[in-house]
Amino acid sequence: MDFSAKLVLPYLLPNQAQKHVTLNESLRALDALVQLSVISRSEVTPPASPEDGDRYIVADGGTSAWAGWDGHVASFQDGSWRGHVPQAGWMAWVEADNGQVVFDGSAWIKPTLDAASIWGINATADAFNRLAVRAPASLFDHEDGGHQLKINKASESDTASLLFQTGYSARAEIGLVGNDDFKIKVSADGATFSNSICVQSDSGFIGIGTDSPTAHLHLNGYLRLNEVALTDLTPPAQVGAGAIIWVSDEGGIPSLAVSDGANWRVLSLGEIIA
Repeated sequence: MDFSAKLVLPYLLPNQAQKHVTLNESLRALDALVQLSVISRSEVTPPASPEDGDRYIVADGGTSAWAGWDGHVASFQDGSWRGHVPQAGWMAWVEADNGQVVFDGSAWIKPTLDAASIWGINATADAFNRLAVRAPASLFDHEDGGHQLKINKASESDTASLLFQTGYSARAEIGLVGNDDFKIKVSADGATFSNSICVQSDSGFIGIGTDSPTAHLHLNGYLRLNEVALTDLTPPAQVGAGAIIWVSDEGGIPSLAVSDGANWRVLSLGEIIA
């Protein structure tokens, strides 16, 4: 063989005249391909005034000195263009795109993360937190439509949740924690959690302070309604039928105001109990 298998570098041969010509040709190829960085991969015509050492990945439809070099690495050295046929696995930095591409055997493509098992973005990932991001914000955008963020768990007894932390200590958790009921939990120390809201998966019942609601709204504990003077009540048409509020100025008698959508009706505690 007169050339190397991968970079097609010409070998020095026994009794070869002007060996420096062959050696320099190999050095030129190494200078063009090692630590490969190209100016662009969208050009089809050589630039009018290239500088020595300029490199491009020729786009489809190469013309002039680049004719027939589609996908090749074109390097300008010693006053002329040289074309290098890429091999599968070659990687190049594209200055115009400010990004990296890899040759997959037929085309230059942007590398994907499909095979990455751990990925840290400005952060250090580990075996448990396999994706770690340190940034002011993270954006999950739509692509001409809606967008869903999916958190999947293996079985009902597992957890699929969002955990909010302060100094890496848990303070709130939202999601499916230990079963398929949707829960909101809070903690002051990251160890003991209080169940704030539970929505049963089978009935849709909402529990406040209980994980076992038995009605559409089940409150385990005290309910406090705001105290408002009767004259300060919002017009019932704005709050709708069924709105309830504590009335504070009905002669010292504990009373509730109930809206039917058109009027407020004031009920004394005695009427409520009766």
